[in-house]
Amino acid sequence: MLPADLAQVHALETLCYSSPWSMSSFRYELENRDAILLVALYGGRIIGYVCVRTILDMTHLLNVTASPEFRRQGIGSILLHDAFNELKKKKPGAKITLEVRQSNAAAISLYEKFGFRVTGNRKGYYQKPDDDALLMEMTLTG
Repeated sequence: MLPADLAQVHALETLCYSSPWSMSSFRYELENRDAILLVALYGGRIIGYVCVRTILDMTHLLNVTASPEFRRQGIGSILLHDAFNELKKKKPGAKITLEVRQSNAAAISLYEKFGFRVTGNRKGYYQKPDDDALLMEMTLTG
């Protein structure tokens, strides 16, 4: 992800989420040397992105998003695969955590394919609509 991508990334974020990140949140992550931000392109258009950040010894999957018309076509898997490969170079054996809406079965299934397991939940974590969050984690290997 480059600074020139931020307008498209933010537009996609706003399209996909009821409580989207601000443009300044994306700028902050882009400037963070411990963050990995990647985009998926189709015909020069950003159709997905992923944001992963490491703080000390903990890595957090902040966001993975695919444009609605490109969902269930492997965009999220490709983004996660590429981000995790980059992370392996920087932090071999990293432990990765995330939160996901309890009602988002497709996302949960994707994360489980990458080896994430549910470790807990947070009641009332999400709004618009209200939902609990599942906490998931995995350790990078190989």
